[in-house]
Amino acid sequence: MSSLSRELVFLILQFLDEEKFKETVHKLEQESGFFFNMKYFEDEVHNGNWDEVEKYLSGFTKVDDNRYSMKIFFEIRKQKYLEALDKHDRSKAVEILVKDLKVFATFNEELFKEITQLLTLENFRENEQLSKYGDTKSARAIMLVELKKLIEANPLFRDKLQFPTLKNSRLRTLINQSLNWQHQLCKNPRPNPDIKTLFVDHSCGQPNGARAPSPANNPLLGSLPKAGGFPPLGAHGPFQPTPAPVPAPLAGWMSNPSAVTHPAVSAGAIGLGASSIPAALKHPRTPPTNPSVDYPSADSDHVSKRARPMGISDEVNLPVNVLQVTFPGHGHSQTFIAPDDLPKAVARTLNQGSSPMSMDFHPVRQTLLLVGTNVGDIALWEVGSRERLVSKNFKVWDLSVCSMPLQAALVKDPAVSVNRVIWSPDGSLFGVAYSRHIVQIYSYHGGDEVRQHLEIDAHVGGVNDIAFSLPNKQLCVITCGDDKTIKVWDASNGTKQYTFEGHEAPVYSVCPHYKENIQFIFSTALDGKIKAWLYDNMGSRVDYEAPGRWCTTMAYSADGTRLFSCGTSKEGESFIVEWNESEGAVKRTYQGFRKRSLGVVQFDTTKNRYLAAGDDFSIKFWDMDNVQPLTSYDAEGGLPASPRIRFNKDGSLLAVSANDNGIKILANSDGMRLLRTLENLSYDNSRTPEAPKPTINPISAAAAATSAALADRSASVVAIPGMNGDARSFADVKPRITEESSDKSKIWKLTEISESSQCRSLRLPENLRVTKISRLIFTNSGNAILALASNAIHLLWKWQRSDRNSNGKATASVSPQLWQPSSGILMTNDVADTNPEEAVPCFALSKNDSYVMSASGGKISLFNMMTFKTMATFMPPPPAATFLAFHPQDNNIIAIGMDDSTIQIYNVRVDER
Repeated sequence: MSSLSRELVFLILQFLDEEKFKETVHKLEQESGFFFNMKYFEDEVHNGNWDEVEKYLSGFTKVDDNRYSMKIFFEIRKQKYLEALDKHDRSKAVEILVKDLKVFATFNEELFKEITQLLTLENFRENEQLSKYGDTKSARAIMLVELKKLIEANPLFRDKLQFPTLKNSRLRTLINQSLNWQHQLCKNPRPNPDIKTLFVDHSCGQPNGARAPSPANNPLLGSLPKAGGFPPLGAHGPFQPTPAPVPAPLAGWMSNPSAVTHPAVSAGAIGLGASSIPAALKHPRTPPTNPSVDYPSADSDHVSKRARPMGISDEVNLPVNVLQVTFPGHGHSQTFIAPDDLPKAVARTLNQGSSPMSMDFHPVRQTLLLVGTNVGDIALWEVGSRERLVSKNFKVWDLSVCSMPLQAALVKDPAVSVNRVIWSPDGSLFGVAYSRHIVQIYSYHGGDEVRQHLEIDAHVGGVNDIAFSLPNKQLCVITCGDDKTIKVWDASNGTKQYTFEGHEAPVYSVCPHYKENIQFIFSTALDGKIKAWLYDNMGSRVDYEAPGRWCTTMAYSADGTRLFSCGTSKEGESFIVEWNESEGAVKRTYQGFRKRSLGVVQFDTTKNRYLAAGDDFSIKFWDMDNVQPLTSYDAEGGLPASPRIRFNKDGSLLAVSANDNGIKILANSDGMRLLRTLENLSYDNSRTPEAPKPTINPISAAAAATSAALADRSASVVAIPGMNGDARSFADVKPRITEESSDKSKIWKLTEISESSQCRSLRLPENLRVTKISRLIFTNSGNAILALASNAIHLLWKWQRSDRNSNGKATASVSPQLWQPSSGILMTNDVADTNPEEAVPCFALSKNDSYVMSASGGKISLFNMMTFKTMATFMPPPPAATFLAFHPQDNNIIAIGMDDSTIQIYNVRVDER
């Protein structure tokens, strides 16, 4: 089952629970096996409904799945057996023994014999092991504690014990959004539509009383078969679609209808499914329509990789609300509070060294910024720590295989600029388009590890744009250039798959997209022409002009439901427009640009709600539903006339090119917290041994639902969800930050320390006989230092709140105090017979500072940080522990590195490896 189908089950569970269908809820929990309702399980155990308990468990595990499961079922059946004996119901007890408990005899015959012998006792409490058995209620409670531990430790229940965090009535909200969207497509929309059924698509009646045709059955669409799949490698390349007759209506939408075959197109319903791509190309005089978001089916693997959920709540802007659900802050009729949503605070200022021409944030690591400059340099910045991870100058990797025109061009003028940088949908690759002939594809393996992957001599002249796409689930690279062509390349080996010709001027930008199973590419040229192409070498499907008729880029909103374009004319007039999805006409033209822009204006979108553009030495913002500017920021000054801009995936950060080769990172409150967190992590990592770098498959087809694109000639422009390669189309994932400080902490600036006078030293007081500190760490709260001495004793210094230190945090201005509990005990490790000189001391602190796990060559000890008491000791040497780590989400699970090069994973709760 696809991930989105799984999420649909959770939405149904929420709906059933809200509607009080209690039995149905638990039945679906059991049958789907997605969520184990511990509260329901506890209630059934307390009530002794053993048949229901086992039936519910059967949806998640069977007796013989693993030893945790076996223990769970054994405890339940043993309790049922003891209760029958306690009631002196021998016949019932025998039945349980034969039917339920005998299965365990094959695993532990002695135990089964002992259980059987209980039948011979007048009171089973005469058995020594059962002498403390109380009444039924207390026995069930005691057993339940053990069951919960076993369930939590059982890997089969992993990720099934926590219900996803959802807003109230989420399924109702999605249906309302679908109805709003359907109503928006009505030819004669009524102000207050009467929705009486969900079984068919909504359509307002005609003025004369006749019913308007449903969008799904619009006669303009004709009767079209469903889209065919893409077959394997064939005569025309790997993306050649299965031939099918061109339906008559489809041919009418093309400016150059051809008798040759084209892919079939589905006329799917508009509500939860998407209409077909040819509808997008319906009116050649204007840019293509705004494809709707289709809900992936369980077997639609390609569509399921589209990350953002259907029908983002921000898009609800019509009065249709057949299912009543209320929650604040989602209607577009209200006034937006821009300062809370938009990144406006300058959080970082980076010095690139040359003028940034294009920028793109990593699709997963939202603070990783890729930059290309006017001298051909590329750089990779971790903006959280202000660290430049990678810096590369332009260099042709293998000049001998390059074309003669390229070699001649480089000899004549070696100056090269970056026109566009962009990440692949999964962030394992990034592409660079240069002003001279070539594109270079790098593979990214985490940290600062970047490797050369492909170098392609792509176009004669400049390569103006580059994008990633996933036709037929095979990653490819799309380029366009001064030679008036668009080309498609296999991203794994650089083989050229398609060349699209038809533009009469240099091609400025490309925007790959898809609708259901139909993949297509929009392209814009410097003469203002916009064309659309299918992966079939059959020519352009449309031919029309864009506002501005010069440098134009196209982009969809992050959820793929709204289409925008931004262009600047040769006279400096700039335009951002939204296109009407059903009519193929300009829906709205946004106002607020400088009358004569001093450069090519670039734009971006975020949160399915805002548009942003760099104009008039500032960043201007619009609400998508309002043509008037929402606000503008100058980022504390120092911006060029038309700054380049780029949002990260969730819109919490905005990269803006600045004067003097700078880049400013603007952040909202979420972005500030994200940057502070990563800054702290960077500091922590600088104190720990370097970990192995993660390996990422350089050509991962699991990238996302689609590809990349949108021209960014002199700036980064929006690339859209899963459809045009904007890796930001992945589902929004905000950092889990539990401490949301209300104070406005200052943003730390990097300072070079070159004189000892710039440092401050502080000797920590101690009255113990300590000769050497072996290990040292700050507590996570930042108000104490924990040390492990060579004699296996732990020392804890705490900073107290005072007039000189009001927040009680670590500082060199105030001396901390050596702290011990009132009992006076010390946290001392087991040293056994180890030689202190040969021992490798190690310790780890739990995330909440409650526990410390430590070893000094002997057993591993677990201490309570509040009382200094030893909670447990385990795993005596050999081998001895040399490195310890708590699981980030479960303090009971620890990783232990040993001196024999092995790593042990240990569960403290159940005392086992």
